[in-house]
Amino acid sequence: MTFNLAAKPLSRRTLLQQAAGVTAGATLGMPAIAQSKPFAGLKLRGAAYQHGFFNHLRKYIPEFEAATGMTVDLQLSAFPVYNQQADLELSSGGSAWDFCNVTFILAARWISAGLLSNLDDFSGDRKLTPANWNPDDFVKGAQVPYVDKDGKTYGYSWEGGAMLMGISRMDLMKKRGLSVPRTFDDLMKVADGIHGQQDVTGFVSSNLHHWFLPPYMHGFGGDIFANPPGDIRPTLDSAAAVQAVDYYGRLLSKYSPQGVLGYTEDQARAALLGGRSNIFIHSSSWVTAMLTSQDSKVKETALVTRMPTGPKGDFPAANSQGLGIPKNAKNKEAAWAFIQWALSPELTARIVKDTGHASICRRSVIESAEYKRLNTINGQDIGKLYLDVLQQPAAGRNYMAYRTVKEFPLMGDVVNKAVERVVSGQMPAAESMRVAQEAALSSLRRSGAKV
Repeated sequence: MTFNLAAKPLSRRTLLQQAAGVTAGATLGMPAIAQSKPFAGLKLRGAAYQHGFFNHLRKYIPEFEAATGMTVDLQLSAFPVYNQQADLELSSGGSAWDFCNVTFILAARWISAGLLSNLDDFSGDRKLTPANWNPDDFVKGAQVPYVDKDGKTYGYSWEGGAMLMGISRMDLMKKRGLSVPRTFDDLMKVADGIHGQQDVTGFVSSNLHHWFLPPYMHGFGGDIFANPPGDIRPTLDSAAAVQAVDYYGRLLSKYSPQGVLGYTEDQARAALLGGRSNIFIHSSSWVTAMLTSQDSKVKETALVTRMPTGPKGDFPAANSQGLGIPKNAKNKEAAWAFIQWALSPELTARIVKDTGHASICRRSVIESAEYKRLNTINGQDIGKLYLDVLQQPAAGRNYMAYRTVKEFPLMGDVVNKAVERVVSGQMPAAESMRVAQEAALSSLRRSGAKV
């Protein structure tokens, strides 16, 4: 696209359309739009939490600024700090931010309260967005949290989390005659068979039990709520939930490092990469570091694969994070131009190629030959594993619906404490989950939920 600077002055809306039309060119230098400066002098303000994606994105932002004439003030803070700030900013009707991260566990609450802008108004407008931007290219499983019951979109996913199993010491497993675990029973046997061998623990996890526990609950036939998102009666004391906590609690108490209840994700990751723990089941970006990180000591013995299945089925956790526009943002069209650029297929592919960042949500990029080449390591097609899990919640029953319920954040602390009581030996699983059920009901009722 070229701009005729001698023609009559263009409206701001027309300039935005032209900016959208050169998204592909923008990632490669954007000479035409750089001349037109459709947002000259505007300061775009946004906020998100500290993440590798935004560190990568910041390196390209000067190109966007040069193309549009605006400057971008992207504020990053720690995940819990950001969530507190965002909850206050949005719920108070603030207008300090033009765009923001739409946090997975808070998305349903923000959407139901009308705190975010409907992005379909932008993506479906050909004057603002070219057809080749293609909203349908985002993996549906990653988009589930950002779409309301009427199908309206309030965020586009920039990060996907697909739960996979990382095994660091396949060499030890082979010596012990152990195969890759495919079922929950297999996982317990492998953890038992490896634990204590060459000072390696059989398993490791972190203190985010509200993320790690539900796949076991689903695998045993349970859930956090009765039938989310419609029926949010907590079901933490069901037989399946008790079985899951007992199972997961044994992995932590018998086969994990001492002090595991206090482990952060970074500590668990370090144990895996150092070969001090054999199995870590977490989002792909955390376990694939065994194969890609300079800190890894297990590159030659590591395997990344699907997490084991339970007696009632295969339910690996999947989540995502999105970018959206606050309802009261002052510069919505400029914010949309930024989101459109940041999540364009062209820039997404460029970030993957330049940085190796793989946890993206554009299906066309994930299925590209270049992505597969970059993400096939030691013969392991990590991209296929990632995509299979990321799209699974949208392929049938959305078993991740529990996490899109606006009241779910109230459950996180309840679940964490229930697991801690079991692992520390304070209570058996059944009693701990009975206490958790009572605490969950009390919290939900105080929030005004009908349970």
